[in-house]
Amino acid sequence: MKDEMLKKHCQACEQGTGLLEETALHEAMRKLPDWELDAEENAISRVFEFKNFYKTMAFVNAVAWIANREDHHPDLEVGYSQCKITYSTHSAGGLTENDLVCAAAIDKLSGD
Repeated sequence: MKDEMLKKHCQACEQGTGLLEETALHEAMRKLPDWELDAEENAISRVFEFKNFYKTMAFVNAVAWIANREDHHPDLEVGYSQCKITYSTHSAGGLTENDLVCAAAIDKLSGD
């Protein structure tokens, strides 16, 4: 499924865009084992660790490029040697396939 997600691109979201059903969400999370699902099952996040500020910022810039290309933007928390990425489709009020597509692309970027 992760390879399938890497072949996809984000679709435009509008108010009421379909959320992932619980079964599909949990299946996808097994394919993205380093991402955490929040308690309400409305967002996924992952913390990436780096050796220094330069490597952190290079990663953040690459994530920004992916977000811009897909027109689907995460929340980022950036520190000296780490970056926390959180995805949720705000217009849909939870998780959609777009969030998983972007998470898979970022995993590939990080070498996972």
